Amino acid sequence: MLYAPSGIAVVAEDLAGMRSQAFGLAEYVALPTRFYSVQATGLLHRCLPSSLWPRPLTALSAKPVPSHDDLVFSVAGKGGAVGAAMHHSGRHVVQIQNPRIRSDRFDLVIANYHDEIDGPNVLLSRTALHGLTATKLAEARVRWRDRLNMSGRPLLAVLVGGANGRFRLGREEAESFADRLASVASRSGAHLFITTSRRTAPEATAVLRDAVESVHGTLWSGGDDNPYRGLIACADWLVVTADSVSMISEAVASAAPVYVQRLPGKSRRIGLFLETLEKCGRIRMFEGELERWDVQPLDDTPVVAEQMCQRLGLENLFRGRE
Repeated sequence: MLYAPSGIAVVAEDLAGMRSQAFGLAEYVALPTRFYSVQATGLLHRCLPSSLWPRPLTALSAKPVPSHDDLVFSVAGKGGAVGAAMHHSGRHVVQIQNPRIRSDRFDLVIANYHDEIDGPNVLLSRTALHGLTATKLAEARVRWRDRLNMSGRPLLAVLVGGANGRFRLGREEAESFADRLASVASRSGAHLFITTSRRTAPEATAVLRDAVESVHGTLWSGGDDNPYRGLIACADWLVVTADSVSMISEAVASAAPVYVQRLPGKSRRIGLFLETLEKCGRIRMFEGELERWDVQPLDDTPVVAEQMCQRLGLENLFRGRE
């Protein structure tokens, strides 16, 4: 299947996690990339599951629709409904994440092992797709190391998400987590640096701030100059809350040991994801202690990008592993 696409059209809801996966994959393909937002407007789109939308292309907010010469990356269920319609009209479509519809409605489906799907046109990865390449981490290390290295103390970086319908992270959960972080930072002499996300509840942020101040650490909870990438690049240890596959996937792309903080709640998919990373020795559960163990950066994005280019006859456009 040889063809020459003019660009990549990303078709997805306008959410950071979906953008990062699609544009992360596009990093490895030498083509210009444009985003097309999918919005569930209108009575039918709002009331029906995306798999039953009668006219999926009308959910695209940007006009005109992607060219027939574009390679389409559709993401998740709603993006997948639009992507399947585009594939039916003759476009080449790569679906990212489980589309919840038949995989043969796409040229390729790129999903995770924890999605528990398979098929002749399905490529599976251990980590979520993202664009935090080795080159970008090296650049972040140069930019941030002087600001994050506090008097030669090791850096304990903590990436905090929040409640998401499957897990809880309120005041009670934050208090237990904060106590263990402050205690281990004090015992190890590490500089504790916590960054929160938009999903972190204000009461949880307040608790974490108190813990950080008790050990003369640092907390970032918004504003300019986000240190997120620098923390991943420079940390001696990383602790990440269990609610976010994306954050954990970016963390394990680093050279640091990664701990995962359990949260009350349940998700079979995330449980399988964490089990996969534990088995390959890339993460451990955070129990209030810090150890060093031999790790290698883990990022399956370039692996599946290369496989995708081979399957689609685009080897000449593969940028290679950075």
